[in-house]
Amino acid sequence: MGYHLAIGDRSYSSWSLRGWLLFAHAGLPVKVALGRLYSDDFARLLADFAPARLVPALRLPDGTLVGETLAIAETLAERHPEAGLWPADPAARATARWLASEMHAGFDALRSHCPMNLRVSYSDCEPPAPVLQDLARIEQLWAMAREKFGAGGPWLFGRWSIADAFFAPVAARIAGYNLPVGPEAAAYVATQLADPHFRRWRAMGAADGPDQPFYKRDWPTRPWPGPAPRAARVAAGPSVNTACPYSGEPVTDFLEMDGRVWGFCNAFCRDKTLADPEAWPKFMEMVAATPA
Repeated sequence: MGYHLAIGDRSYSSWSLRGWLLFAHAGLPVKVALGRLYSDDFARLLADFAPARLVPALRLPDGTLVGETLAIAETLAERHPEAGLWPADPAARATARWLASEMHAGFDALRSHCPMNLRVSYSDCEPPAPVLQDLARIEQLWAMAREKFGAGGPWLFGRWSIADAFFAPVAARIAGYNLPVGPEAAAYVATQLADPHFRRWRAMGAADGPDQPFYKRDWPTRPWPGPAPRAARVAAGPSVNTACPYSGEPVTDFLEMDGRVWGFCNAFCRDKTLADPEAWPKFMEMVAATPA
């Protein structure tokens, strides 16, 4: 039995995003169980992972349950040191743990005014003073990490680490609510939005189901500021391919891109691809390998 991870709606559950990114960036296989927030389905999910009360929750291969994202992160770092989930340098590692812990416990004003919503970006959310204070603190922490330890790459500590998983939903909030930050913080936000794993998570979120009314705000909207997805649309078959690029199963659901129709084994496979085709290497490899 491998790892089993309980998550909520991908578009809205910020802590689920953090937990899943740990597996994605470490290259660790994980079976995901999703429960729709604010529904009996979510209660059903938690019953399967009791006594965990929140998502994400992780069941280890031996059946041990781990709740809380910090505990999940430390468990994976301990079990898979080769993945380098924490920075190797002791000073950087201590600082990364500090940043992840402060994110885990703080920034209530930002969380309350700007709940994560990966399906929309607002042009103005009228952030009150406490939100601006949270943003100033976040920029201070990011700048400290980048100045002291960020020389090796675009992430907080150069290469990707657990700290970046913890701040991915913060970057999504800055993008989704057009929050005011300086150029260095904006560059880090762009790094998060362009991360292939983040793009795949957001694409799957678009395919999870209908919007959650709780997250709707009456503010003006703008296009999502991350990489623009390649144009595609739902279509009817037949398709160029007869096997789903992900499962190898026969195709039943279809999309059209660049004048060609492609098939998938179910609507979710199609819709996650439709949301951001270039986020899915197996699909793009199939497209590139199939003569027009």
